[in-house]
Amino acid sequence: MIDKPLNIGIVCPYGWDAPGGVQAHISDLRQFLVNKGHKVSVLAPTGDEQSLPEWVVDAGKPLAIPYNGAVARVLFGPIAFAKVKQWIAENNFDLLHLHEPAIPSISLLACWAAEGPMVGTFHVSAKKQKASFAIVPILEPVIEKLSARIAVSEAARETLKAHLETDAVVIPNGIYTKRMIGKVRPEWSGETLGFMGRFNEPRKGLKVLIDALPIISRFMPNVRVLVAGPGEPEEFLGEIDPQLRNRIEFLGKLSEEEKADFMSSVGAYIGPNTGGESFGIILAEALAGGAAVVASDIPAFAAVLENGKYGKLFRSEDSTDLAKVVIDLLRDRTARDQMAKDGQKYAQKFDWDVVAKDIFEVYEMAIVGNGKVGLASENRPWNRIWNK
Repeated sequence: MIDKPLNIGIVCPYGWDAPGGVQAHISDLRQFLVNKGHKVSVLAPTGDEQSLPEWVVDAGKPLAIPYNGAVARVLFGPIAFAKVKQWIAENNFDLLHLHEPAIPSISLLACWAAEGPMVGTFHVSAKKQKASFAIVPILEPVIEKLSARIAVSEAARETLKAHLETDAVVIPNGIYTKRMIGKVRPEWSGETLGFMGRFNEPRKGLKVLIDALPIISRFMPNVRVLVAGPGEPEEFLGEIDPQLRNRIEFLGKLSEEEKADFMSSVGAYIGPNTGGESFGIILAEALAGGAAVVASDIPAFAAVLENGKYGKLFRSEDSTDLAKVVIDLLRDRTARDQMAKDGQKYAQKFDWDVVAKDIFEVYEMAIVGNGKVGLASENRPWNRIWNK
């Protein structure tokens, strides 16, 4: 049991100025740790250094690369390696927490550069043939340096086991559940279907929801679709029956307060994602906000909803099945309200008070007997390569 404040370094592999679940996870975890008296420094790439909070150290400008059905903004190479080593050398960390250290990023570079207590958190769920894991022979000896491993879901754990033949303890992503309880806004309530995310990414599944709208509107004539998040709506509006366009409203990116109001207002929250998700943080937030949730039956979403116990599932990429589930849900207000009430109570398991306690127990295991974080020997093979 550690009873003293720790100095913790957290490495974010993705561009800090781009919205994403990993960035949100790190930001929330850092706040929780600081509130408990610990010191935390976050290293992350960014395209806009001026927008960084004072506790994030700029590792350099990331590059956009296709990854796991989306676009990842990551940083890799000898200049980034030097920056990582400088950050480690200038801080006297008790522990490093590396997010996604199995992809070419500054998290992998930090794992190469450091010795001592290191925890890796794995977020990705990916098929074994994905090209991003072609460097497995290089990764395996590096990942073995980790003192402990966390997977955010069973899907992420299975990915880790399949690619790197190593295991991890499953600790879900966390949310501040009280923050998700907003006020009901009349303009967003009623027979409304909410969607939130980077809707221009096909795997987020907005098209699946849009394709279900003609059937839903036939039986629910007052139904509306509210779309929140960054993206350009024109590519969707052009494909929609002109008679249905007035049923779809694009709200743009919402603030955290507006997100809470959104989840507390919509008739149902729809998660139509088609794959590439290792968890379902947006579903956990929707549940915490009091929304009735309908989601595709991809493994990560089915796991969050406990196979339909706390939300309705439909066959992934099947717009007709989605329409049927939505119509049945909207028709039975009593059952919908009870499902939302049960889901809101269940969402407490994802609260940071629960999740961070589990993460800190992993920290304690990693620290015992492992000294402090320092730079790895210059004679290590990867150091010889990068230091040339």
